[in-house]
Amino acid sequence: MQAVEVKKEGLKREYKVTVPAADLAQLSKKRLAELSKTMKVPGFRPGKAPQDLLEQRYGDAVRGEILEKAVNEGTTAAIRDNKLRPATQPSVDIKSFEKGQDLEFTMSVEILPDVKVMDVKSLKLERPVAKVADETITDAMTRIAKNNRQSEKVTEARASKKGDIVVIDYAGKLEDGTTKPGMSSVGYHLELGSNSFIAGFEEQLTGKKAGDDVVVNVQFPENYGAEDLAGKKAIFNVSVQELRASTEPKLDDEFAKTLGLETIDALKKAIREQMEGEYGQYSRQKLKRALFDMLDEKHDFELPKGMVEAEYKICLDQINQEKQYKNDKEPLTKDEEAELHDIAERRVRLGLILSEIGASNNITVSDQDLQRAVMDQARRFPGQEAQIFDMFRKNQQMVDSLRAPIFEDKVVDFIIELADVKDKEVSLEDLTKDDDAEDEKAEKKPAKKAAKKEK
Repeated sequence: MQAVEVKKEGLKREYKVTVPAADLAQLSKKRLAELSKTMKVPGFRPGKAPQDLLEQRYGDAVRGEILEKAVNEGTTAAIRDNKLRPATQPSVDIKSFEKGQDLEFTMSVEILPDVKVMDVKSLKLERPVAKVADETITDAMTRIAKNNRQSEKVTEARASKKGDIVVIDYAGKLEDGTTKPGMSSVGYHLELGSNSFIAGFEEQLTGKKAGDDVVVNVQFPENYGAEDLAGKKAIFNVSVQELRASTEPKLDDEFAKTLGLETIDALKKAIREQMEGEYGQYSRQKLKRALFDMLDEKHDFELPKGMVEAEYKICLDQINQEKQYKNDKEPLTKDEEAELHDIAERRVRLGLILSEIGASNNITVSDQDLQRAVMDQARRFPGQEAQIFDMFRKNQQMVDSLRAPIFEDKVVDFIIELADVKDKEVSLEDLTKDDDAEDEKAEKKPAKKAAKKEK
């Protein structure tokens, strides 16, 4: 096999590959010999049929196999012998494949660029951090108490008010007299002011007493989920069986025990630790973004167009899925397409930088790393852990999909460990604000100023 470079443009390489006819004949002879052991040829025992008869019967099929094998081996050898690092799958164009003659084909491939990574020890980064305020702990406990409210029967003969729970029986029908599933219930607990029923329903039960019978007139919204009810008027006959008042539990040790903790201090500690973990995630995201911005800014090298286009397609598919979910049929503008292409280039550039740092520092993803990731996935679905484990066990592609984010996080941790990182205390609002939204605002402001100047 001979591979000669015929084109070299940027990251693109093209080779003319020649496989001698003698090598092809040898491959064909070997394959026919293998077939003769299993193929039944009338008049001959297995393995005893003449070569020319086998060639006559199976030659065309074998030639197809030989072509595929020769092209694969030739392509692999050309890549190996020329020390190429393919960025995308090589493409092959058969130029000549005649019986008794050499096989000639061209192999085109886009290679990975040589990435010279900066000294990451020189990176200076700020990690925004926010303290968990005592008031935040108190607010969280109050919310937990509110979500764990109990109710007690109102014994005095008073009218219902917002915040009360009315225990009702109701039966409804549409204006034409027909009824639909879900329009009736017995012993339903409805909190007035919760807006859990359609508009107008709860208001018409406010000011009523236990024992009252009420006729409630409402109209379903035009965008109601059930099409057979959307926009239609309905009448409900409602019987108020009982009036109950909500009671919030006292924030004491007894309340903590209902949540599986021994004391109220233990509850406070658990809330603080959870919040510190959440704040830590925000800090890491901000630091990671700042790191990526700096790596992107400080590196400039040619990107494989095939990788960029593949990443662009992934971004575009994500956008189209979101637009389909929102029933948005407007096509992307030229500016939006250009912005999406910039995002694809950034992702490819950062991916190559991180890959180079990982490779040069022997950072790998172990089987234990993947096992932990699968366990983390399973924990997200309480009660379905066995099904999740089984799903990953049967689908290696799903396991492999966990490899890239694990590798990225390990490389990021490695860089942060070497870089000069200083903590900067910020407010919770600054820590949790959406940087992408802020960037969009900043980009739009100059355009508005320019428009005013033109006027």
